[in-house]
Amino acid sequence: MTTVNVHGIALGVESFGDPGTPLVLLAGAPTMLSWPDALCERLAAGGRRVVRYDLRDSGESTTADPQAPAYTLRDLAADAAALADALGGAPAHLAGIGVGGMVAQVAVLDHPGAFRALTLVGTRAVAPGPPDDDLPDHDRATMSRLFARPMPDWADRAAVAEFAAAGAQILGDDPAAARALAARVWDRTPSTAPPVQLANQLGLVFARLDCTPRWRERLPGIEVPTLVVHGRRNRFFPVGNGEALAREIPGARPLVLDEAATAIPDAAVGEVAEAMLKLG
Repeated sequence: MTTVNVHGIALGVESFGDPGTPLVLLAGAPTMLSWPDALCERLAAGGRRVVRYDLRDSGESTTADPQAPAYTLRDLAADAAALADALGGAPAHLAGIGVGGMVAQVAVLDHPGAFRALTLVGTRAVAPGPPDDDLPDHDRATMSRLFARPMPDWADRAAVAEFAAAGAQILGDDPAAARALAARVWDRTPSTAPPVQLANQLGLVFARLDCTPRWRERLPGIEVPTLVVHGRRNRFFPVGNGEALAREIPGARPLVLDEAATAIPDAAVGEVAEAMLKLG
């Protein structure tokens, strides 16, 4: 892992594969570890240079004040385009998962020349907050259980890992995988201060970002090959959100993972990697 400087900020990156092969750039949600190691390795074995990266205020990337971010969603989109250029891999295949999928949509719309393909995983076409009337919102019962829990002691690595495991159980993800992932994220988080931990573990910095203007109405303007991956059991962004993206992006290929929720499970890595490699 290292950092790459783009327009005055540092972005934490990790690379897999041959530097001379086509670039696949994976935007975190918000940390790079949102993308499974096994998926990165499968893509690299398929002849791709894979670079996963931390969004601002997470991991090894520049962290300032997650409670009052001095940047917008469009700035994060510009980061993706600048990073592809800095890595010498433009046009890149850009992929975003969760909130990183929002970044990826805006990046391809704002910087079409920087990208040759787009993969969206477990995301939706509108900003954090209430969705459009035709899009399914977070499952209410699930959210009630998720946010009724007391926060852990963010200075206690084990407590943070158990908090993540319990949250995964509620969301329908693998608790053991979530526990291990949260511990790795904790190890890379530059502070145990609650705002910084919340930005890294839960991505709550997105609730404070300026996400205007809307981009959903621009989706028909996406001209690159697009793959939309969504877990059928996703209770955070229910599958109707992925179905809407696949309908509204011309020629987009939907891939619904019947046994997945918010994360990409180990059992689905091969299927997702194969679909991404076919895309470009």
